Amino acid sequence: MKTCFLFPGQGAQFIGMGKDFHETSKAVRELFELASDASKIDLRTLIFEGTEDELKQTRNTQIAMAVVEAAAALSAREHAIIPMACAGFSVGEWPALVEAGVVAAADMFRLVAERGRLMDEAGNRSGGSTMSAILALAPEAIEKAIAEAGLQRVWVANYNSPSQSVISGAEADVAAAEVACKSAGAKRAIRLKVSGAFHSPIMAWARDGFADLVSDVVFSDPKIAVFSNVSGRRIQSGAEAKKLCVEQIVSPVRWIAEEASIAEAGFDQCYETGPGTVLAGLWKAINPEIPCGPLGTLADVAAVSL
Repeated sequence: MKTCFLFPGQGAQFIGMGKDFHETSKAVRELFELASDASKIDLRTLIFEGTEDELKQTRNTQIAMAVVEAAAALSAREHAIIPMACAGFSVGEWPALVEAGVVAAADMFRLVAERGRLMDEAGNRSGGSTMSAILALAPEAIEKAIAEAGLQRVWVANYNSPSQSVISGAEADVAAAEVACKSAGAKRAIRLKVSGAFHSPIMAWARDGFADLVSDVVFSDPKIAVFSNVSGRRIQSGAEAKKLCVEQIVSPVRWIAEEASIAEAGFDQCYETGPGTVLAGLWKAINPEIPCGPLGTLADVAAVSL
């Protein structure tokens, strides 16, 4: 089996995620300490004892997801589940970069904490921006509906599957795009509870600040295959990874293309390495012939390692 780990993005978080890893592994507890020191956030308290409102704040969510996903990958390795490739959705791309040996865990935790803070602040500075999931309408039809409506400040932010995409932009333009997409045949438009128009040009302020932060960080060439949200293709070098992680903040997540690249490279077993089953669902919608199972709990890890 050629195994690929898939790390989920914001939205899959919940209070108590990763607690079983933390309770049973000294290495995971040390990982939480490293992440807490790097982010200056008490992550054990936030994730295991905090409130949903605290956890869903972007500046908290991203670092929380990163440490739990890194813990899931560490637990998998402790049970001899070793990936030959990895990919991540939005913030999930960061634990994928660590797993591929591109960045050090301490650097990742520090950068992800700042990424969350900057993206949260960019949303506050935008004067009102949001995101909306568009269901049962092809991405090309969504793009056409937006163009024909003459909307200038809304974009497709997540190409999730052939029948599910997310749009992102100024609140008024997103609202108008929802109407246009429904007129074009979309079944539903679901407004997301987010603090800004992520993966759109509205995040330019965050991208510029983040570029300064990563400039002096070492990005090594990948030791195993790792795939990019921005290009949908395999990342070839540390220099390319550094450039893409900055552009990812304002660029759409091309998950359809990314899944295709993983499948075409011959990986025949995927695992969602972190909380939830969102990516497993998206994988099944595009590549039903390739299994994608969960690695979000210790029970999941134990079941795979049998």
